[in-house]
Amino acid sequence: MATVIRGHADSPPPRRLKIEAVVTSVGMADFLAHTLPMNIGHFDRYVVVTAPEDRDTQRVARYWGATCVLTDAFRSRWGEFCKGTGLNDGLAICDRTDWLSHMDVDIAQPPVFRRYIEEASLDKSMIYGCDRAEFKSYRDWQRYIGNPALHTDGGASCFIDPQHHGRRLGTRLHFGHAGGYITLGFLQLWNVASGITEYKQGHTDAAREDNEFAMRWPRAKRGFLPEIIVYHLESEDAPMAVNWKGRKTKPFQHE
Repeated sequence: MATVIRGHADSPPPRRLKIEAVVTSVGMADFLAHTLPMNIGHFDRYVVVTAPEDRDTQRVARYWGATCVLTDAFRSRWGEFCKGTGLNDGLAICDRTDWLSHMDVDIAQPPVFRRYIEEASLDKSMIYGCDRAEFKSYRDWQRYIGNPALHTDGGASCFIDPQHHGRRLGTRLHFGHAGGYITLGFLQLWNVASGITEYKQGHTDAAREDNEFAMRWPRAKRGFLPEIIVYHLESEDAPMAVNWKGRKTKPFQHE
């Protein structure tokens, strides 16, 4: 007699939401090769924005069926990284009729992501963020994903274990002058009903535009998704901001 073990993906709820995601990737194809196959199925459209000279990112995006946007808006060939401007080139080709998401290229979604988003009864007037687990090397990530542990059992009633992965959670951000919690740009989810369909721009690195974008919502409209813990992949235990002006860290690969 066979034993059937139900997975979290069995009989998923119908997709009532439309979610379009935009990711920027310049010199980060080694991360995209790991995150894109885990993420693309959660979204109704997945847009990867890159520079014309970044052939590796283009190859990965096309292989997995993502829409690839080539733009010089990043000004990467001039030694800059105008992230918000490049991101807007990706948002511009989206339908922008329901939910939009911006994610960093080194963020991978857990299998429960879409299910929990569908079940959450999200408020269209809000912007949402979540927590991320930090994986500090390629080896660290392979050790986990080769023998993964769900942070929930995917059932209708379950405990959420933030330490299931054995890695520390990334820091959250509190701006006193902005009323408190800020949804950081590694993952931001918002609806076009908010009237906001473009990202903040004007900087030549990735340092501030995500914070300024989140602050377009008052604190009461900045929501947190406790059910979702995404995975942040790093090639080394590098200091914060090391790649904000362009890729500086070592390749994300087996050594």
